[in-house]
Amino acid sequence: MTSPALLTRMIMAGQGKEPVDLVIRNVGLLDVITGMVTATDIAIVADRIVGTHARYEGTTEIDGTGRFAVPGFIDTHLHIESSLVTPLEFDRCVLPYGVTTVFCDPHEIANVLGVEGLRYFLDSAERTIMDVRVNLSSCVPATPFETAGARLEIDDLLPFRDHSKVLGLAEMMNFPGVLNADPGIIAKLVAFQDSHIDGHAPLLRGEALNGYLAAGIRTDHEATSAAEAREKLSKGMAILIREGSVSKDLNALAEILDENTSSFVALCTDDRNPLDIAEEGHLDSSIRRLIAKGRPLHHVYRAASHSAARIFGLKDRGLLGPGWRADIAILDSLEDCRVSDVIAGGRLVTPELFDTREPVAPVGLASMKAKPITPDAFVTVPKSGQNSIPVIGVRPGLILTFREEASLAHTDQGLQPDLEQDVIKVAVIERHGKNGNIGRSFVTGFGLKRGAIASSVGHDSHNITVVGANDADMAVAVNRLIELGGGFAVADGGKVTAELALPIAGLMSLKSFEEVAHDLHHLRDAAKALDCVLPEPFLQVAFLALPVIPHLKMTDRGLFDVDKFDFVS
Repeated sequence: MTSPALLTRMIMAGQGKEPVDLVIRNVGLLDVITGMVTATDIAIVADRIVGTHARYEGTTEIDGTGRFAVPGFIDTHLHIESSLVTPLEFDRCVLPYGVTTVFCDPHEIANVLGVEGLRYFLDSAERTIMDVRVNLSSCVPATPFETAGARLEIDDLLPFRDHSKVLGLAEMMNFPGVLNADPGIIAKLVAFQDSHIDGHAPLLRGEALNGYLAAGIRTDHEATSAAEAREKLSKGMAILIREGSVSKDLNALAEILDENTSSFVALCTDDRNPLDIAEEGHLDSSIRRLIAKGRPLHHVYRAASHSAARIFGLKDRGLLGPGWRADIAILDSLEDCRVSDVIAGGRLVTPELFDTREPVAPVGLASMKAKPITPDAFVTVPKSGQNSIPVIGVRPGLILTFREEASLAHTDQGLQPDLEQDVIKVAVIERHGKNGNIGRSFVTGFGLKRGAIASSVGHDSHNITVVGANDADMAVAVNRLIELGGGFAVADGGKVTAELALPIAGLMSLKSFEEVAHDLHHLRDAAKALDCVLPEPFLQVAFLALPVIPHLKMTDRGLFDVDKFDFVS
């Protein structure tokens, strides 16, 4: 809350009658509305810009000569849990890349811990330097076709609706529930009609899309083609161009971002891990790639800031002008989007600034409740007379999977992988202590010639997902994850060759983001040693169990056909 005294000081300082707290001297200010670049001072008092296009004196001064100032970037949809680090480590990792605001859905931890997970994220959001806003998870569990650790109904969400860090209702993944007017879904939609409702509608078109939008849903990050995105734009839906560690839609969607659409397009990452951030950056990577593809420069920066804020109802940020929140990325180059300094809420971001935050106690350290297994847990027996079976097809850079068919040899140990056809086993093991389910099937696209890869990150219910060329290594990898309390593991020849412990709800590490990036590099190398051909095998394993994304998925209850929204018989 701005006090009368502080507001008075801001007004006086803007007129040059009082010194300001911070001034960025002689910087090239990009106007994301007109595209003009003007050399000017930017004057800041507390968390607010009070002056531009004039000269100011400040207590602290930053030399902006030869550099450019743009509004701080806004990631419009992500799951911080998928960065594999705590919210406070995510803050330290990503803020230096110019991302000053994120809209987070704590859907992953909520599926494991329920309300306790929401509280943990809201407590963390009150302590970060970056402005973390939370959309309350709408679909926990995501579907009734898998076993989650928790359930969130409308009465669980309502106590948090008016929290200062809450924006609205997070991605409405259960679009069949919307279209069929499921009473529980309708109750959530009704409660958030006066705030933002985030969408999640992969491949939804035509009259079905109309019905979905009639619920008051306004945004979508699941468009994977320009044609799909244009139809959604034509019906008033804002498109969030996603470029994460697995879901890479920027190439397909870049063409939709132009001078006519930029007010209705924003950027997001959804899921991005510290190794990719270290190698490629965060939203800055998407910005420079869009510019390199010929998208109009100031419209790209508009989508990354002003449009994002407007779409989600934040009226105080996204422009560099008097009266606007002082979230600023200072760049060495507009075309290359190379960030050299960041101002977040009026404060210059330095390593020491992160030391001022109060810690948040970890939660979910005892959430791994699966029992150790033996190799025979993965024996897969076909139906009598069955010659060909459905197989999940995986392709790099997509969380969409495809339905393939394979004819596999059958021994007294059940159906066998066929490494020549690149068909290996996949299983999902229930880990919340509810029923001990194990779903078993086969997958193609990994390229494994031996060994196994296991993950307790398994969207969205976060059971243990394992793929492997043999049952013994699959058991080794799974049992190591159980010992670790969750994480990633690679096994080869009966032993673990790489691992990363994720003890916070089986999703996040207690380590620094630098250490996590190092461990991910080791894991990636270990996967390649198995002849894995996927650049991000662990996140692709994690998305094999997501039964709201077409077309064929694996859950602890069995192989699931998303198009039919039913199990494969």
